[in-house]
Amino acid sequence: MKRFLPLATAATAIILSMAVSACGGPATASGGSTEVTTLKYQGSANSVTLPELAADLGYLDGLTLEWVGNTISGPQDIQSAATNQTDFGGAFTGAVVKLADAGAQITGVVNYYGSDDKTFTGFYVPKDSPIRTAKDLIGKKIGVNTLGGQSEAVIHTYLANNGLSEAQIKQVQLVVLPPNDTEQAIRRGQIDAGSLGSVLQDKALATGGLRALFTDVEFFGSFPGGQYVFRDDFIKKNPTTVRTFTTGVAKAIEWETTTPRADVIARFTKIIQARGRSESTDALEYWKSVGVPNAGIIDDKHFTLWAGYLKDAGLINGELQPSKYYTNDFNDLAIAATATSSTPASKG
Repeated sequence: MKRFLPLATAATAIILSMAVSACGGPATASGGSTEVTTLKYQGSANSVTLPELAADLGYLDGLTLEWVGNTISGPQDIQSAATNQTDFGGAFTGAVVKLADAGAQITGVVNYYGSDDKTFTGFYVPKDSPIRTAKDLIGKKIGVNTLGGQSEAVIHTYLANNGLSEAQIKQVQLVVLPPNDTEQAIRRGQIDAGSLGSVLQDKALATGGLRALFTDVEFFGSFPGGQYVFRDDFIKKNPTTVRTFTTGVAKAIEWETTTPRADVIARFTKIIQARGRSESTDALEYWKSVGVPNAGIIDDKHFTLWAGYLKDAGLINGELQPSKYYTNDFNDLAIAATATSSTPASKG
């Protein structure tokens, strides 16, 4: 696929990480013994992230979250964590692999988003568009929120599995757009198709005039899409903090899974209104599910699902070794489950 507006390279991120680490970062254990209790992070406008929910529910047990801004890009979010600008970040599994293989010392600790039959990402065209098949996308423009993220991987896999050659796939142009602008870009004909998920998808469909070419859950089934990561040096210095955070997020996933929808939306509304970021709560009415199964427990198959894309894109050489990118050792809900499960528990 032809790419536009490429992200800063992972190599650049690693160089920055080394420079920042040399200067000392905001998350270092005092005197090598006291663990940090404030975690810097990036949020998401008009929505509530799992760590924010965990904090509000009291699941972070003494930890404080320090919001430093919002991100619309998973790769950017984990690069910020890798370069010590934040303490944790979350991104698509393939982006985690890419950054780790570029040399970033990071480890995934919990799945934090995904797709299921209620919450998924679709790739939409105008209802009267002649685009009906994968081959119809050759030479066309598709709007995505970032390069190197899940939408790119899904599109690549969709095209390859529908018989397009590598040369044909390269003719499909990916255009980076803020998610909030994608719907209108489709309607105005600025792009031929666009990626829409969650509340943005539901609002677009409620307006009418668009149809799905395909959806990720229709193509892949239900799956976790990405992980929250920490730097390895941070984990080493702050294992209790990482455990509290990870387990808190896992508990928040289970809370969203088991709590009535109306109560979840009410809680999100309260959180957004209380934090004073001049945000809207209108989109919350479209919330349907957390989309993350099994308390965020990570499994090898969550990585091997993307092995074909990662190889085709030249992001890995040889066989993918999932266990080196993640650990379940800090998720107490995962540890409890290992008694009856064969889920790998640790990176190695």
